[in-house]
Amino acid sequence: MTTNRNHTPKDQPPPSVGVDALLPEQMAEKAEDVGAKKTRLRLHKLLALSVLAGAFVAIGVLFALNVSEGGAAGPLVPGLAFSTAVILVAVGGAELFTSNNLMVMALVSGHIRLRELLHAWGVVYVGNIVGAVATVVMAVLAGQAARLDGGLVEEAAAVSARMADTGAIEAFFRGVLGNVLVCMAVWLSYSARTTTDRILSVIPPVTAYYVMGLEHAVAVMVYMPLAAVSLILHPSAATKLAWPDGLPPLTALGDFVAHLVPVTIGNVFGGGVLVGAVYWFIFLEGRRE
Repeated sequence: MTTNRNHTPKDQPPPSVGVDALLPEQMAEKAEDVGAKKTRLRLHKLLALSVLAGAFVAIGVLFALNVSEGGAAGPLVPGLAFSTAVILVAVGGAELFTSNNLMVMALVSGHIRLRELLHAWGVVYVGNIVGAVATVVMAVLAGQAARLDGGLVEEAAAVSARMADTGAIEAFFRGVLGNVLVCMAVWLSYSARTTTDRILSVIPPVTAYYVMGLEHAVAVMVYMPLAAVSLILHPSAATKLAWPDGLPPLTALGDFVAHLVPVTIGNVFGGGVLVGAVYWFIFLEGRRE
């Protein structure tokens, strides 16, 4: 007697080969599950992944600065270039503090505790700083500061000066809106079934963030250190560098921290509350386990 290997019993549905994007309800469940799994990563792996994310954002910033100073009209093309950073995080695998604000969904569902959330955020934040600054140092040593007749460093310094001149309230709300868009990029990527889907879902929100001049804590970790490190390690390429108030980099550290703190708080509120908590309320609140 022969057996039909392709026969499927009537009480079992045929295996599903998904080609359509996940629905928002499924995306919410995926985000919740991803957030819970992050807290179970071993410390050294979580730190390594967060260093990678900081490096990826630094690469995105450097790419955008090169494109901007290379003559591209307006902020759109540099914005597209900067989206490389989040693509590398979403596709390559890395832990970015701002997108990890979506872990709030796992918190409010009761799958993780507040202590676990804050521990993960703290480790990732430190790792992002290390990765961003280390990549900045390597980029300057690789001659990036001298590219485009030093124009890249001048642009980084100009951005840094604008950041230092931004009031705390404005920085907070720039951080809120900035991470709404960054977390929406990651949220949309949860709908993807292919790498192409994931890349295409990330680009529009991240480009919008860049074009609108919004704020992202890890990008701040790149711009201001880039100008400072260039002045220290590559002074010949930074002769026109105008640091805020004429201060040398080490004494401008206060400007860096004063700007980074409200942006970080805004990022947490925008990504954690306005995206994570809102989508949890819409799709997961009251769900039967």
